[in-house]
Amino acid sequence: MQLIKVASATLNQTPLDWEGNRDRIREALTEAREAGASIVCLPELAITGYGCEDAFLSTGLHETALGVLEELLPDTHGLVTCLGLPIYHRKAIYNAVCLAVDGEPLGLVAKQFLPGDGVHYEPRWFKPWPDEVREEVEVAGRKLPIGDLLFDCGGVLVGFEICEDAWVADRPGADLALAGADVILNPSASHFAFGKQEIRKRYVAESSRAFGVTYVYSNLLGNEAGRVIYDGETLIGHDGSLVATGERFSFADWRLSTAVVDLAENRLRQTRTAGFRPRHEERPLETAFDYPHLVPEVPQIEEADWEGGSEVKEEEFRRAVALGLFDYLRKSRSAGFVVSLSGGADSSAVACLVAEMVALAVAELGVEGTVARLEHIEALADATSGEQLVNRLLTCVYQRTANSSETTRSAAEGVATEIGARYFELDVEPMVSGYRELVEAAIERPLTWERDDLALQNIQARVRGPSVWMLANLQGALLLATSNRSEAAVGYATMDGDTCGGLSPIAGIDKAFLRRWLRWHERAVPALAAVNAQQPTAELRPPGAEQTDEGDLMPYPLLDAIEGAAIRDKHTPVEVFLEMRAQFPDLGAVELAGYVTRFFRLWCRNQWKRERYAPSFHLDDKNLDPKTWCRFPILSGGFERELAQLAAEVGGLGDPEAG
Repeated sequence: MQLIKVASATLNQTPLDWEGNRDRIREALTEAREAGASIVCLPELAITGYGCEDAFLSTGLHETALGVLEELLPDTHGLVTCLGLPIYHRKAIYNAVCLAVDGEPLGLVAKQFLPGDGVHYEPRWFKPWPDEVREEVEVAGRKLPIGDLLFDCGGVLVGFEICEDAWVADRPGADLALAGADVILNPSASHFAFGKQEIRKRYVAESSRAFGVTYVYSNLLGNEAGRVIYDGETLIGHDGSLVATGERFSFADWRLSTAVVDLAENRLRQTRTAGFRPRHEERPLETAFDYPHLVPEVPQIEEADWEGGSEVKEEEFRRAVALGLFDYLRKSRSAGFVVSLSGGADSSAVACLVAEMVALAVAELGVEGTVARLEHIEALADATSGEQLVNRLLTCVYQRTANSSETTRSAAEGVATEIGARYFELDVEPMVSGYRELVEAAIERPLTWERDDLALQNIQARVRGPSVWMLANLQGALLLATSNRSEAAVGYATMDGDTCGGLSPIAGIDKAFLRRWLRWHERAVPALAAVNAQQPTAELRPPGAEQTDEGDLMPYPLLDAIEGAAIRDKHTPVEVFLEMRAQFPDLGAVELAGYVTRFFRLWCRNQWKRERYAPSFHLDDKNLDPKTWCRFPILSGGFERELAQLAAEVGGLGDPEAG
């Protein structure tokens, strides 16, 4: 037997937070040392933070990062660990990790495969390192090897795959395995998306089996830079199984997972594998001394008790947004949140998610720990309960007009009261009437619903903005916008109305799932029953119009299915129509073609709105955020040729917008 304790640490880092990032690395390494670990994997670009964007192109950033690396080397005594930072070499910048062993840097490995899709734009800043190339780079006055390296640490061979390196077919791990690697470390910055955890688990476990190694995976934690949420997953694979998985969505600054593994077992298993053919050509090893030390302990596995079951997506949504809100609150140093609570699904979900943020933080950190993490908010200093925290952090305001109903007013009050928020009601109808009279006098005619429907709807939404912004400003709080992704797709939102806010936490989630989540969450907040019983409505037309969102647009399940086919899958209108015919056979051909046409026209017409949305959280890989996922021209031909082909396909369509 050759037992060794390995560790994977997750860190809640912030771009360019030099002292904070350094101190969290130090604390995680101290805990690993005290736990008896020999090898510790830290996340990708842990020194700088992953989301530095174009600051990666700054000379000052590189100089500072190297300085922090020097400061951290003494903290690696007794450990083999990796410290991630960008490295400038040969007029290029590389995403690299420095392997530090017992206080000394041994060498650097640079990432070979760079993600340039979705939320990731690494090729904008970094160059991929070529396979099997090894050179030298000067780091703090030392000449160190850099490149595709394998390290000999006291007879234990350690190699690297950096995040995306493990997600491609021609991955470095295969070569490392043939060269005799015992341990592969994977420092990652892998964004959260629904269902992604299971993919990671599979590839970590399978990598340990196929490569005959102990595979140690670490990831970032929390809302690092504003939009992307990291779930903080830590995984250790050995012999085809996961021997440690850490808690996800923690509110802590760092978490550590450890496992004791038998390297001799892996080596022996490879000798019995007929398909294993070791590489015999000489591969240079960067050699350390008598590390890592060995420990006689038994492997353990840890896993959060909510990971299983049929409602994982609902729980992931709750935890991901709660953690995203918590980190945004403390990193932006805002004093709380304000929500314009309409009594409908979207705003009720946002308010409930703030309350869940408090509940989850208190469950993990306690009231005192939560207050300590939010120490910049003076109003929390003497709080003694989670209820007090919610009341001091969340303000909800219902703003009624002549078209608002008692149903939504009562629902808003019920939700706000039950979750413990501060609650106000404002009558904004005088402002609506004032603007209407002002404009009527200017254009010298009365405004009517028959002629001026859209303008009369929008002024009601827009007039709510100044008062709710004022409440946020008075408190030094962050105003949360309440639009969802389905609305963003077709522009069914009033700019400077329901899109008002500095953060739009649910703009990355579709309406159909949001309504499902609210029904699920009704078990915790029974007052949501009054919200869930309603048909979604903007309540901007007179009550007799019986306005509903789906009446204005189309059924939300259909809208979301069209969005997926048209925007995520990039299918043409005719292709989308044929797909929807199969999924929604009860809809007539002309009606369905009208909905498809309406979607494409509204999508093209409203790109400018998506460009103006407040930052939103990335929650699944169907995001419409043009800054981080889905780019589209503000001005375009609007698919008119393609929509004409759809009309010809159906025949006799007439005006599709009338359908």
